Amino acid sequence: MNGDESLGKPARQITDSARRAAALTRQLLAFSRKQVIQARALNLNTVLQNFASMLPRLLGEHIKIQSDYAPDLPAIEADTGMLEQIVMNLAVNARDAMTTGGQISIATSTQFVTEDYARTHVDAQSGRMVCLAVTDTGCGMDGKTLGRIFEPFFSTKEVGKGTGLGLATVYGIVKQHRGWIEVTSEVGVGTTFKIYFPAMVKSR
Repeated sequence: MNGDESLGKPARQITDSARRAAALTRQLLAFSRKQVIQARALNLNTVLQNFASMLPRLLGEHIKIQSDYAPDLPAIEADTGMLEQIVMNLAVNARDAMTTGGQISIATSTQFVTEDYARTHVDAQSGRMVCLAVTDTGCGMDGKTLGRIFEPFFSTKEVGKGTGLGLATVYGIVKQHRGWIEVTSEVGVGTTFKIYFPAMVKSR
């Protein structure tokens, strides 16, 4: 073994550790809502379509991916990288809930939220919203687990399998974008995350 080869493995380990540390820092910043947003007018469908090519590699061959993007989706004011981080974290979470295979569905829609609805749903606001829905056919969650999923460092995965920051990061990013999240889940059936973003008002 020459000198270059003997140094190669430690160098790769250092690089991997640095990459993981950088990712963890980004997650912590997003959770604490201190990550800088580079927001601009975006079409969520376009962001999802551009990111879609990464999902098969991220999820593996045992996960089927289905998409349903609503036409004429209004623009939202958002950061492209942060939207991709939301989708990535939700997709990985869904994958881990489908160890023997399954399906993840990603859908968009335009919804008008009434004042009555907003009053009875935590963090909700009235008006025209763009909704991102991510559904999996995984193991689902019981009520006790569902009540804790956005807590930082809470995880149902084995030690070393996750940081417990994925969903906390999603929550932090959504709050930075003045949106909110609604989650429904049933043990043995699957889970749906619905994320609402305020639609931009068209200028006259």
